Amino acid sequence: MSEITITLPDDSKIQVPQGTTPLQVAEGIGARLAKAAVAAKIDGVLTDLHEPLERDVSLTLLTFDDDEGKHVYWHSAAHIMADAVQRVFPHAKLTIGPAIEEGFYYDFHMDRPFTDDDIAKIEQQMAEIIAADEPFTCKELSAAEAVEFWKSRDNEYKVELTTDIVATETGHQPPRGHDAIQQFMDSHSSDYTQVEVSHYSHGQFTDLCRGPHLPSTGRIGAFKLTSVAGAYWRGTELNPMLQRIYGVAFPDRKALAGYLERMEEARRRDHRILGRDLDLFGFFEEAGAGLPYYHPRGAMLRHLVTDFAVREHLKRGYQLIRTPHLIKSEVWHTSGHAQQAYPMYYTEIDGHSYGIKPMNCPGHLLIYGSRTRSYRDLPMRYFELGTVYRHERSGVLHGLLRVRGFTQDDAHIFCTPEQLQDEIISVIEFASYMLSVFGFNEYRTYLSTRPEKSVGSDEQWERATQALVDAMDAHDIEFEVDEGGGAFYGPKIDIKVKDAIGRLWQCATIQCDFTQPERFDITYVGEDGQEHRPVMIHRVVLAGIERFLGIVIENYAGAFPVWLAPVQVMVLPITERHHDYAAQVVEKLLAEGFRAEADTAASTLGARIRHAEMQKYPYMLVVGDREQEQGQVAVRHRDEGDLGPQPLDEFILRLREEDRPGA
Repeated sequence: MSEITITLPDDSKIQVPQGTTPLQVAEGIGARLAKAAVAAKIDGVLTDLHEPLERDVSLTLLTFDDDEGKHVYWHSAAHIMADAVQRVFPHAKLTIGPAIEEGFYYDFHMDRPFTDDDIAKIEQQMAEIIAADEPFTCKELSAAEAVEFWKSRDNEYKVELTTDIVATETGHQPPRGHDAIQQFMDSHSSDYTQVEVSHYSHGQFTDLCRGPHLPSTGRIGAFKLTSVAGAYWRGTELNPMLQRIYGVAFPDRKALAGYLERMEEARRRDHRILGRDLDLFGFFEEAGAGLPYYHPRGAMLRHLVTDFAVREHLKRGYQLIRTPHLIKSEVWHTSGHAQQAYPMYYTEIDGHSYGIKPMNCPGHLLIYGSRTRSYRDLPMRYFELGTVYRHERSGVLHGLLRVRGFTQDDAHIFCTPEQLQDEIISVIEFASYMLSVFGFNEYRTYLSTRPEKSVGSDEQWERATQALVDAMDAHDIEFEVDEGGGAFYGPKIDIKVKDAIGRLWQCATIQCDFTQPERFDITYVGEDGQEHRPVMIHRVVLAGIERFLGIVIENYAGAFPVWLAPVQVMVLPITERHHDYAAQVVEKLLAEGFRAEADTAASTLGARIRHAEMQKYPYMLVVGDREQEQGQVAVRHRDEGDLGPQPLDEFILRLREEDRPGA
């Protein structure tokens, strides 16, 4: 048998017999690696550990510590869960079950929701499947065979998914709806015999799946089904409601216990619960899903964030602009949003179609193009707190983190090609500063490249991508590549911050765009007297304001620093005869520019202190006879407890020191 050469990630090379599998390579390196390996990458392509190696290749062995390894691990656990569900509920129909950012889920067509007793039975079945250590195997079927297989199981969802694969492989738009799918199958029957689709099996269970998977079910060390929810098929409320089970799996029980502890902490910080408990914001389904309403304290928090953002932009030479919510649909065709099927809302006025803006850039381009620009005018930095609306599916809405109406700290920079790198670096530095003020000092940076659906030439995309890479290299910024994650008009730098419990959140985005200036035909007059095309940088340094507020609420668990607290001081009179003095203290604090209120409820002082602590006010000032007589306040700090009595003016000095962004 001939030998082939395997190149490992450290560039070392080994000789193995042709037909050797990645798992056998791992076994040759060491038993520990063989046990930990979950999948492989052969010449950069993710694959199973049992895939035979037939030629010289580069090989990377993935473990659970690798992001792609985690996804293979969790996807395999999703299959095990789906098998267990069908063992307990034979009539449950399989739909989809992917790995997600942390764990996995599977959606089932069921005649009722899952109960706690159901989940316990499913977990027991999963344990038995894992103990059986059944191998995962892959088989290719023609799409025609796959359709017959799933029709025999009365599963219209898998038939639809198979049709999606055929349509995509043959360059057609996937049909939607039973009649359209049947018509597509009738008119493209020959395609169904030529297109192959992969199915993975373990034991008696089979699922439509492109893989890869673990070598066997016994590789799952510890797991937990974490929650159940309803979910519409394909996230559209016009489709059937499915039952979704979420879960997570880890190589050992210690890792699972650590995850569950983090999840409990995440629940304690859930901005949706804190938003209700702290009376910050709410949603009214009768008024429309995904549209937040800010209550007084939430509106104050939002004002503090946006007011700070405006001040910092003005310091850096940005010019404030404002654009309408409605723009004629022709403009969205010029920008390419309409052709890209962007999730927009449309309306008609006086016989003309208008798009409700999902982003602000076309308006900024129109303002730039409203007059002749000189190279001396550049760079031009337009900034807008622009409210936009996107037709998000109801299934993905999530508190403030995913809404249909939100405001962006949005800016567009128009510059010459020679100014591009300095402007990108300037935005990176600006974003780093802004995020650090809100307590985010650790982050990861990603380069998101050209997606499948995009506008612009290859040359434009190459120039834009290289500009972002050069800027990060000049700034010594380490980054990961997110293949295909760019906007349809240009690549971007994404900055994900790490919060107080180690979660990553997407915040700042910097996009380099050579295509929109061309589509809107904007120019500047260069030093040579000729017209030239500017480069456009799209950027936000926080995120959508709604999303950023959700992240900030969870990062601080609602206990905001003094400068961000909607109410900085709560004054607590001991009895009714101290109400007038409490009002004087509040009046003095308000006059000094602080945010203060008095709690004069009829409840006991102890009850009002407990309520103030639950509301997470930074300071409580208790006032009674002694404080009233001596012009003092008894200070209680949210974290430090009782600080004792002190003159009001002395407390104001302390408060002023803390009432600074980033303090």
